[in-house]
Amino acid sequence: MRRQIERGKRGSFVLKGSNFFARPEKGKATEAAWHADLALLESEHRALEAAIRRVLGTPRAKKLLPRLYGVAFHDIYHAGQIRLLRRLMS
Repeated sequence: MRRQIERGKRGSFVLKGSNFFARPEKGKATEAAWHADLALLESEHRALEAAIRRVLGTPRAKKLLPRLYGVAFHDIYHAGQIRLLRRLMS
């Protein structure tokens, strides 16, 4: 979504692939790899937030708004899954 907002080049995401990325990489299930993925997630979320803030006051916002809601609801869905798993584990 950020790539679309910023009109970036297709395939410009830091990880190779499209939509799904094998995590952890085969043979690299380490604490360091986990923390690197968390840092990447945080960085990408901050970049997406910044891109959204820049586009919201523009004419393109109306066209992008339904997709932006979709991104937000997608994250909320996964947050709910995590809460449910935590509850089941306690």
